[in-house]
Amino acid sequence: MDYLAALTPPLVMAVAFTALIVVMIKSQGGANKAKEDGVVDAALSRAEAGRSESGN
Repeated sequence: MDYLAALTPPLVMAVAFTALIVVMIKSQGGANKAKEDGVVDAALSRAEAGRSESGN
């Protein structure tokens, strides 16, 4: 039974990691992509505006 106790943590971690990767892949694209792109675009424009103001 010690072998079962030794294999359980790596097995649980492997399943959790696989689930994490699947969720990350499924969340790419679609409506989420447009929302994420909008957030990034807004952050970039704020950064560029701040840079141009501090440069003058």
